[in-house]
Amino acid sequence: MSVSASAADITGAGSSFIAPVLSKWAEGYKAATNNVVNYQSVGSGAGIKQLLDKTIVFGASDKPMSDADLEKNGIAQFPMISGGIVVSYNVEGVKPGELVLDGKTLADIFLGKIAKWDDAAIKALNPNVKLPSTAISVVYRADSSGTTFNFTDYLAKVSPEWKEKVGS
Repeated sequence: MSVSASAADITGAGSSFIAPVLSKWAEGYKAATNNVVNYQSVGSGAGIKQLLDKTIVFGASDKPMSDADLEKNGIAQFPMISGGIVVSYNVEGVKPGELVLDGKTLADIFLGKIAKWDDAAIKALNPNVKLPSTAISVVYRADSSGTTFNFTDYLAKVSPEWKEKVGS
């Protein structure tokens, strides 16, 4: 008696945050089953769009879909990994981990209200740190990103002005 087996490719897309983990999982899955997981790290928004367009089997997003969208499209979601979002800085003379920024101050930086590292609000949080009078260069993603959603959602929770002007 002969039995034939076939491998099936599984295609997904979305979050760049989870891509390294999915890559490792895909290696193990292929070794165990001979099936291939093809995952495209295109960003959460693009992954959700492809999932809704039914061009992929699974999508990954750092931003959860609403219950209404899940029900409307017959989609289930569940958490796969968790991780932190970190604001990084490169300020001459300030050592790594030495700078303290709270949520309101971060929101004011991203709103453009705080434009220099020696602003009074930053100095108040860092009385023992020598802060230069140099401009803050804010860098952020422009595409539809689940990580950006989570960061802006946080800013909306700690800053009424951010919530009103920008939102999540």
